[in-house]
Amino acid sequence: MSEEKKEKAYRQCLTCADCRVKSCMHKQEDKYPRFCLTAKVDKDLLAEAVALYDDEVNKNLALTAAEIEGQFYGKYTRVQETVEFIKRYGAKKVGIATCVGLLNEAGIFCSILKNHGIQYYAVGCKIGAVEKSTIGIPPENTLTKGEQYESMCNPIMQAKILNEQKTDLNILIGLCVGHDALFIKHAEAPTTVLIVKDRVTGHNPCVPLYTHNGLYSKI
Repeated sequence: MSEEKKEKAYRQCLTCADCRVKSCMHKQEDKYPRFCLTAKVDKDLLAEAVALYDDEVNKNLALTAAEIEGQFYGKYTRVQETVEFIKRYGAKKVGIATCVGLLNEAGIFCSILKNHGIQYYAVGCKIGAVEKSTIGIPPENTLTKGEQYESMCNPIMQAKILNEQKTDLNILIGLCVGHDALFIKHAEAPTTVLIVKDRVTGHNPCVPLYTHNGLYSKI
């Protein structure tokens, strides 16, 4: 393979996950790595993306997010940031899509919202109590292995209910991997995440990444 082809292959196979420079943060062009995506970004596509921030909803989300980051970065917990975001974004009604396994956590969070005068509507993932076999989930992929009635997680229904409630902002609390994707796909209001489910690590999915050279080297 020629040096030119090697260089091209090198540039194509590496992405931002391979970068440790982060010179894009301050546009230090002389420090961009050879594979830098910012350096080779499609200018028309970039302009198209930036133009979308002129949309009223997009602009409000972006400016509010920047306000929260700028004022509370490293000072507020995610719960505090979320409450502040709701207030400053101007959401009149907040939708809560929660895993039924985290109803306790959802209840505590909703009590916090109530104390701040924030209206909310919460929907659990088992809404409708539809048996898993209804959509073709085989017994071996159920928690009870088909030994008893087991309701499926129903994120599409969660989204539809919150759409009917005309929520201004939705918050995910512990939906399973993939179920969260389905909810986001079908929700009409913007959606943010408060809790990512990871029962092994106490809902802290970064633990295996931080310990990948030790306990979690098996992954």
